[in-house]
Amino acid sequence: MRSNVSAVDKHPGLRVTHLSYAYAKKTALDNVSFQVDRGSCSILLGPNGAGKSTLFSLVTRLYVASEGTIEVNGKNLRRSTYKALAKLGVVFQQTTLDMDMTVIQNLRYHSALHGLSRKQARIRIEQELLRQRMFDRRHEKIRQLNGGHRRRVEIARALLHQPSVLLLDEPTVGLDIASRQSMVEHIHQLATQDNLAVLWATHLIDEVDDSDQLIVLHQGRVLADGWVTELLHDYNADNVSELFQQLTMLEQAA
Repeated sequence: MRSNVSAVDKHPGLRVTHLSYAYAKKTALDNVSFQVDRGSCSILLGPNGAGKSTLFSLVTRLYVASEGTIEVNGKNLRRSTYKALAKLGVVFQQTTLDMDMTVIQNLRYHSALHGLSRKQARIRIEQELLRQRMFDRRHEKIRQLNGGHRRRVEIARALLHQPSVLLLDEPTVGLDIASRQSMVEHIHQLATQDNLAVLWATHLIDEVDDSDQLIVLHQGRVLADGWVTELLHDYNADNVSELFQQLTMLEQAA
């Protein structure tokens, strides 16, 4: 597998090894293993119910895994929880912004949670809002913004503390086609510019770029993990949709 990691990066941004999780007797994840390198965008592709949200809940420590390990920038999530979580930036599927606060109030609050000083917060907020093209709207309340602009605020918030890993759980839900395409392009730029390890969970095949790492998750199991072009070649598939169909048919036949 190719890697975009530079020589100075000693660890992948995110490494998941033999991770399993069940709700009572229902298995949600079954021996899941993969890694996401710095400077790359990895797409976690699977239909609703595949286990994507459960995986994100485990990585963010909302749930605690009884089997397997999760490492963030080389820090074991179980043994070094605070240090591992400090390197995570997260955009959840459902917005967690305060709708009655302004853009800048939301970001100041989040900066305080991460222990940034007022000076650090002012600098980082301005930098991220400018990069997200939201600086001129910093005094508007969240409820005044459309879905695409709210997502940009959430991305700015996720990057304030300069994480090494960015998790995106179905970040384009509710966006129109143009906004979705803009978001896909923007996240790929961020991965390169900030040397981020990006894990993007989606069920939408058209959000997968040929340059991405692709992790196909189906019924809690990883069916394929590799770079898109290599997987298409290995399975003699013309596109990701055909590849996904082949993988799921093979799984059902097994």
